[in-house]
Amino acid sequence: MKTWQKTLAASLIAAFLSPLAHAELSSSPKISQTQVALRDLWSGHIFWVRNVALETLAHDKSGAAAAEQEVVANAKQIAASIQPFYGQAASDKLFTLLAGHYGAVKQYLIATGKGSKSGQDSANKAMAANVDEIAAFLSSANPYLPKETLQGLLLAHGGHHVQQIQELKDKDYRQEAHTWEAMKQHMNVIADALGGALAKQFPERF
Repeated sequence: MKTWQKTLAASLIAAFLSPLAHAELSSSPKISQTQVALRDLWSGHIFWVRNVALETLAHDKSGAAAAEQEVVANAKQIAASIQPFYGQAASDKLFTLLAGHYGAVKQYLIATGKGSKSGQDSANKAMAANVDEIAAFLSSANPYLPKETLQGLLLAHGGHHVQQIQELKDKDYRQEAHTWEAMKQHMNVIADALGGALAKQFPERF
């Protein structure tokens, strides 16, 4: 088993065992609306990153650049979603952290395209460090988001990116279709966990 496969397997197990891994849409209309909105934003993240990967591996610079603009726009929207609760400074911080996440994924993508194992290893380290930063930031802002739980969920998310990029590089589209379904489901878990935690921390707004 390759290193990235071991990392993904461990991350997925950690996320599955997490108390947030079984989050579902709330029965409360307002909470449910928030979760649906967050699901849409996080699904947009993986959709546009996938397009960057496809265009990059196809050596289409203009296509990759256009998709990357959407990745950035989506990250701004995700960051803006916490502004009403935590303020502009926190929103700006989250955007910076999300930019770091995408930067590490792109680094892995470029290294994979070049067949650079050292580049992949460096990108994986950057991704893991970024996971720790995001988990620390969100858990410090919301007591209903345990740091260890977030680390497991976000590591699994990064592992999905890694797996998908490798499958796209190998043109293993059948397996990538399964990975894509898992990625979408995992985005729902993260979005529902975030929305539910906001509702618990700010019940008066829901």
